[in-house]
Amino acid sequence: LDKKERKAFWSGANNSLWYIKSSVSSTLSVRPDKSGESRNENKELAEIKGDKQPIGNSDNPKPFTTHELPFEPGTLFYLFTDGYADQFGGPKGKKFKLKQLKELLQANSNITLKEQKELLHQKFQSWKGSLEQVDDVTIIGIKI
Repeated sequence: LDKKERKAFWSGANNSLWYIKSSVSSTLSVRPDKSGESRNENKELAEIKGDKQPIGNSDNPKPFTTHELPFEPGTLFYLFTDGYADQFGGPKGKKFKLKQLKELLQANSNITLKEQKELLHQKFQSWKGSLEQVDDVTIIGIKI
């Protein structure tokens, strides 16, 4: 992060970087989504895809792409493993999926990172139910 120039630099292996830019509007339009959770209409979640190669050994390694992102104060960045989205659960024992995770983060981007952490943990435990956790789960939220 270059806070002086307001630029972030990121490279990724397989997983994406998600970010939500700070709203320049002082009033935000908030309405409930299908699940009844508040949805912040002015904050779009953007994605930068990681390179399709592992960090470690590879038969054909290439240099990773470095992405430069200008940001404003209040921008949220999310880094994550695939464990949350790949967790089986819910009423039909299906995967949680990235789309649902993206919607959850976007809908709750207006609460503090501590509150987001608690919400993500509760949602994960509820989704997983009595099923075994299938993978490591890491989500890092950074607010600039």
